[in-house]
Amino acid sequence: MTTEQRTFLSSCAEQYNTDLKGNILPFWMKFGYDRQHGGVYTCVDRDGTLMDTTKSVWFQGRFGYIMAKAAQLPDADPEWIEASRSAIDFIEKYCIDTDGHMFFTVTEDGKPVQKRRYVFSECFAAMAMAGYAAATGNGEYADKAVRMFKNILRMLSTPGFLPPKTYIPGRGHSITMMLINVARIVSGVSSDPVLKERTDQSIMELSEYFMHPEFKTILESVGPEGEFIDTCAGRTINPGHCIETGWFILDEARSRGWDKALVEMGTTIIDWAWAWGWDEKYGGMINFRDCRNFPPQDYSQDMKFWWPQCETVIASLYAYRATGDDKYLDMHRKAHEYAYTHLRDNEYGEWFGYLHRDGTVAQPAKGNLFKGPFHIPRMMLIASELCRELSE
Repeated sequence: MTTEQRTFLSSCAEQYNTDLKGNILPFWMKFGYDRQHGGVYTCVDRDGTLMDTTKSVWFQGRFGYIMAKAAQLPDADPEWIEASRSAIDFIEKYCIDTDGHMFFTVTEDGKPVQKRRYVFSECFAAMAMAGYAAATGNGEYADKAVRMFKNILRMLSTPGFLPPKTYIPGRGHSITMMLINVARIVSGVSSDPVLKERTDQSIMELSEYFMHPEFKTILESVGPEGEFIDTCAGRTINPGHCIETGWFILDEARSRGWDKALVEMGTTIIDWAWAWGWDEKYGGMINFRDCRNFPPQDYSQDMKFWWPQCETVIASLYAYRATGDDKYLDMHRKAHEYAYTHLRDNEYGEWFGYLHRDGTVAQPAKGNLFKGPFHIPRMMLIASELCRELSE
C-alpha cells in the first residue's frame, strides 16, 4: 500500500468517525429519540421536524442496535446505551403480537397500526438485543437474541404461518442474506449451534439458487430450486442488496480466518453488483436493473437511494481488506466521494435519502418508515474501523 493510499484511508476513517459522532447520532438523538414513550421516531423532515408520529417497528430494532454498537466506542455518550435499551423495552412492551409475530408499524405509544408478512422486524430486534448484550455484558439479552432468532426460523418454517408473497412457489433473496448478518451479530454473544447452521444454509442457498453466472448476478426471486423466472419480477436485480450480500459473506469469511471459498464468493458477488449497479455517467449505485436488459418495472429504477451507496462503501473496503486488490480501493474512493458530494446535507445535518439519477435531490426528508438511523451510521461504524485497520 502506498503512502497516498494510507493517507486517504486514514482521512476516511476520521471523516466517518467525526460525521457519526458530530452529525448523524446527534441528529437522531435530538429529533428522533422519544424520551416520553420510548423508542424512536423516524418520519422527520429535512430540518428534523416531526411529520408523522407513526413508528416503524423495523427502526426500533435498528436504532437499538446502532446505539448499542456506538455505545462501545471509547468516547461514547452515556445516553446512547440508554437509548438502545429504550428501543428494546418499547419492542418488548408493544411490538410483539400474541402469535409471536411482530408488527410493522405502531402508534407513538405502541398501539398496533399494521402487520406484514415479513420477519425483518424480528431480525432487527434480535440484532438490537445482541448489540445490547455485547455493550453491557448482560447475558439475559444474549439469550433473548437467540430466542428471537429461533422464533424467526420457526415462523419461516411453519407452513401457512406467513402468507406467501405470490402464488408462484419460489425463494426470496432478502431474508436469505439477512439471516447471515443477524446470525453473525448474535454469534458475538452466543455460541448456540443454530447460528452457524443457519448461516451455512443461507450461504448454500445463495450459491446454489440465487447466484446466476449466466447473468453474472444474484436474482431477487427464483424458483424453489433456483429456477430462473422469466418475468419482470423474476429478472429483477437489486445491486444494493447484492453488494450488501457480498460484504455479509466477507464478514463471515473473516470470522473463519478469511476462508478462501467465502472470499471468492463474496468478491464475485461484489464484482457482479458493481458491474450492474454503478452508473458510469453520473456516479452512484442505481436502484434496479433487469438481467435481460429490459426496462425495469419499478418506478424508482434509475434513482440513487442512500442505502446502496452506504453498502458499497462497506463492501469495497471489505473486499480490499480480504484481497488487497487496488480495484476495490478505487471502488471505495468513487463510492465515498459520491456519497459525500451528493447525500450529505451541510445545512441541516444528516444525509438525504432519495436522489434522481443525475444526483439532484428528489425529496429532502431525512426519514420515513424505511429511512432512519441505520444504514448511514452502520456504514460509518464499520467503515471507520476497516479504514483504520487498513491504514495502520
